[in-house]
Amino acid sequence: MRSFLAALVVLPYDEAVALRWGELQAYAQLRGRPRPANDTWIAACCLARGVPLATLNLRDLEDFAEHEGLELLPTG
Repeated sequence: MRSFLAALVVLPYDEAVALRWGELQAYAQLRGRPRPANDTWIAACCLARGVPLATLNLRDLEDFAEHEGLELLPTG
């Protein structure tokens, strides 16, 4: 488990991420497509840092790519 966790990149929480999360939640609500808090948090972390997201979960994150510019890297 330690070697698995050591290989992960963990993006830090800060005010920029929190603000971006709030914006993403509000924009999704205004579009009539509220998003789960956890998916929004993942998107906010990547968008606030300007990094792409490698994921197997394209379906739940495509909305952020389409409307917010999140770059998705399919891993499957």
